[in-house]
Amino acid sequence: MHIAQIGTGHVGRPTAYAIINAKLVDTLTVCDTKPGLAVAFAEELKHVNASIGADVEINSCEKDEQVAGADIILISAGKARTSGVKMSRRDLAVENAKIVRTIAEATASRNPGAKYIVITNPVDAMGMICKKYTKAEYVISTGTNLESLRFRAKIAQTLRVPVAQVQGWVGGEHGDAAIPLWSTTKVGDFQIEEYKQKNGLVFSKTEIESYVKSVSKFIVDNIGATEFGPAVSFRDIVCAIIENTRQVLSVSAPFEENSEATFVGIPRPVGEVIEPSIYHDLTVEEQRRIKDAANAIRQTYELAIENLE
Repeated sequence: MHIAQIGTGHVGRPTAYAIINAKLVDTLTVCDTKPGLAVAFAEELKHVNASIGADVEINSCEKDEQVAGADIILISAGKARTSGVKMSRRDLAVENAKIVRTIAEATASRNPGAKYIVITNPVDAMGMICKKYTKAEYVISTGTNLESLRFRAKIAQTLRVPVAQVQGWVGGEHGDAAIPLWSTTKVGDFQIEEYKQKNGLVFSKTEIESYVKSVSKFIVDNIGATEFGPAVSFRDIVCAIIENTRQVLSVSAPFEENSEATFVGIPRPVGEVIEPSIYHDLTVEEQRRIKDAANAIRQTYELAIENLE
């Protein structure tokens, strides 16, 4: 299994590290246009190999067109949000679309059959850019999988239960239009409302939803970037694809209810093929909000396209 990580910044580096630690690959190529960055990072990964006893071939390059023969390509290259500055992921769309298009066009012919996972923000619209310019069969973005981890973590903290007992996903846009899907949420064997009544609990759904949407800005403002949460989220997606586990993850893929094939985050089994989402199992209100998020993502995508063509 050959994975290429294009972009080795605050997200790309910990993601590649998490993948190496999970022993998911035989070959890992790291690529970054910043002179010396990828080759230096590759040296560090070789030291990780020595620690965990992994027999992984580590390659590095500084040009996207040098990536060849990969089974999975992760794209995290692009401009990130600036700490201390009020900006959304949507604000990055125009500049990052140019980067994703360049990568897509440079890698498509040299990596036939590769599966693409787009991490670059705004991930939903950038997944659509990647799909348009690679024309690859398998293109997803990381969607709201990371928000889903944040959702479960906050629920567990609020209810004072082990996070392993909490199930639940977030859908919609990775960003302002993220939608906690309360109908999917359980604690142990109980739907969350049942668990709440059974134990006489009172908690604010609004506070949990606010946390899911705001915590990334808090982290960016205080650390400079979100790193390890995204890395393990993206590792989980890679693992599900490689091992064909069909684990339900909230990734972003073409929306079945939208004729324009807008990418939107909805939980779905993830594996060797892109499977239908659980959209029809959601409540009517959740479905409405998913459609609203899809419209917002489509607008971001169209803005990016206008500046590309």
